[in-house]
Amino acid sequence: MEKFLRSWRQDALNRGQHDAAVYIGDKVLALTNSDSDAFWLAQVHFSNNNFTRALALLSRKDLVSRSTACRYLAAHCYIKQNQFEQALSILGDHNPTHLIRSNNSSNSRRKLQHLNSQSHVTLRNGKTTASRIDRSEEREREDASNIRFEAAMCYLRGLCFAKQNAFDRARDCYKDAVRIDVQCFEAFDQLMKNSLMSPAEELEFLESLDFDSISSPDPSVSQEAAHFTKMLYTTRLSKYSSPAILSDATETLSTHYSLSENPDILLSRAEALYTQCRFAEALELTSSILSTSQSSTALTTTTASIPAQNHLGHAPAVYPLHLACLYETGATNALFLLSHTLADHAPEESYTYLAIGVYYLSVSKVAEARRFFSKASLLDPHSAPAWIGFAHTFAAEGEHDQAIAAYSTAARLFQGSHLPQLFLGMQHLALNNMSLAHEYLSAAYAMSTGATSGSVPALPPTPSAAASSLGGDPLVLNELGVVLYHQNHLEPAIKLFRQALSLVASLNCEPGAWVATRANLGHALRRIGRFTEALVEFDECLRIGAAGASFGYTPFLGGSGGNASGAASSGVGGYEDRGLIGSLHTARGLVLLELSRTVEAVTALHEAVRVLGASGGGDAAAGAGVAGTLLSRALEIWALEGNEAEPTLSEEVSRAGSGSRSSNRSSRDKGKGKVARRRAIAEEPYSEEWTDEVAQVDSHNLMGGSETLEDKVEMELDDEADGLLRQAMSRVRGGRSRRRPMLSPEVEVEASDTPEPAAGRRRGSRTMRTNARH
Repeated sequence: MEKFLRSWRQDALNRGQHDAAVYIGDKVLALTNSDSDAFWLAQVHFSNNNFTRALALLSRKDLVSRSTACRYLAAHCYIKQNQFEQALSILGDHNPTHLIRSNNSSNSRRKLQHLNSQSHVTLRNGKTTASRIDRSEEREREDASNIRFEAAMCYLRGLCFAKQNAFDRARDCYKDAVRIDVQCFEAFDQLMKNSLMSPAEELEFLESLDFDSISSPDPSVSQEAAHFTKMLYTTRLSKYSSPAILSDATETLSTHYSLSENPDILLSRAEALYTQCRFAEALELTSSILSTSQSSTALTTTTASIPAQNHLGHAPAVYPLHLACLYETGATNALFLLSHTLADHAPEESYTYLAIGVYYLSVSKVAEARRFFSKASLLDPHSAPAWIGFAHTFAAEGEHDQAIAAYSTAARLFQGSHLPQLFLGMQHLALNNMSLAHEYLSAAYAMSTGATSGSVPALPPTPSAAASSLGGDPLVLNELGVVLYHQNHLEPAIKLFRQALSLVASLNCEPGAWVATRANLGHALRRIGRFTEALVEFDECLRIGAAGASFGYTPFLGGSGGNASGAASSGVGGYEDRGLIGSLHTARGLVLLELSRTVEAVTALHEAVRVLGASGGGDAAAGAGVAGTLLSRALEIWALEGNEAEPTLSEEVSRAGSGSRSSNRSSRDKGKGKVARRRAIAEEPYSEEWTDEVAQVDSHNLMGGSETLEDKVEMELDDEADGLLRQAMSRVRGGRSRRRPMLSPEVEVEASDTPEPAAGRRRGSRTMRTNARH
């Protein structure tokens, strides 16, 4: 009868008929009064969310003190009821670390399994190895369930400590759970999902796990099962370090085991592409995960063609990455559709409010975005995207103190992620706290590359080439270079910018996303006087920008993915990037002026005024003011250079003809007047109102000829009145002015005794600071 009732009970549970399973299970327990049937009935109550009935049954039978499995189930019931202190009173505070298996014990077990698969061997005392092997395997089978429940209880301890914000103790519990039972995936998932370890610690922890302890009903496939499990765990590691190991594991699982269309493998590949700033390709993979059709022909680049219901019923981990890809490509319409779908069908999930917050952030409604990011963090306090998005809203409005507080909370919650440290460094850089910015960015560099924190020197940081081979985030190197740039450590800054660009190339990152880094390199080269190299970098930036305009990776390069203009004008993060192309033309004009290529400089600055003036306000309009001021000076220099040919021609005519002394005097005095006018131009402070400057540029172009004629007449009248002494002085000064080479306004000021740099150079540095922080 007991066998019949157990079969009926199991069949009812398989069909989801919990009431029937409870009813029949109670009858089985009444007949047998066994601990196993009581545990089974308590599990039915637990699966039916009747946690109080499950606890009452376990307490009434006093099973908690007599059974490891029942103790685990009772603690799990308390955790589901958010009674963490009661759960810890059952679980205890200490982990059974004596159960952690070493590699030596697993190797000996492998040998015993290998011997068991062969024929019996007779020993010298006449006994065979079969009896010894059978007894050892029997003991292992008896202890296997208890060991797994002990590992599961370590996992529950970690959950309790995490709920109490004791993240260090939670991390230790999770690690002990996986060490005791390598198949305790819940604990491993908590470690990876919550970034409780740095990338280097993750890789070291993975290598220390005893995958050989994995057993299989077929001993011949145990080794393959261990290798397969290790590759699955490898795909969950951080995508910033050891990209080669991650790529090998993903390719092996995709090709050898035919898991190329598995959502978890696709998500791992999409995360790797996202870290490389290849947003469109990552969006293609996340869209295929959300699509019901898993065939290769159904892959789409946006979710606009996917039915709304296909956005539901997927793993929560796919939504933050999909939302980030939609935001980066400017697909605001797809964000709007996804947000409404999730709000209608999954209003209790945290990623629903995360989607709404990302949508509002993409349309520059920062206050609304902050409210929904806060709601998402309340529903899931361990949601890293929610906390980072919440902090981004303060940074978007320039509220640096609140942003630093939010980023600091994220850094405390997600101790192994380098992103909060990176954003903290960027905020201190915006506040001009260079020492704190360097400290946070150095910590972020150590986390992202897998290096130890002490391997990054204080000043200047010289990351080793070996660390680059492990991977890392090039953005950290860029921000470190910006810090050194503002501290006038230009040579180390150039090395960091070059190292960031080489890391971008080695990781196969999208070049269009790193135009700002190359522009920073050009500005640093310009400041140390390597103008030719700086011009090459600026030209390469403009070439990449023009080539990347059709892909829509970055809105400031002219991308048109979705509503790119709306995303570009939002200024997310507090840094305006829409004026990058215009600032590149401005910087190029500065370098051309330094190289005495005035005509090309005028063309570049005129293009900068056109691009920046059409951006519609903000920092871009301020950049247009700088470009307009420089353009007016460049046009004046161009006019002066054009007038240099006139005195030379008049001297040749006078020597060949009458040799008039007044003609020579006027030409020499005109040369002196040009030098005086150019010195006044260089020392004149730059105006902040660029519209008036552009109007002055046109007046200089149109009135240049008449002004030259007027100067000639005035010089001739002065020559007649001054006499012989003035004539001798004008002859000496005029010869000196003719021999003096043509200088740009910035070089003219530096040649004088003025202690501070030229205004043009200060403006160039400000433009670089505005665009460097992307």
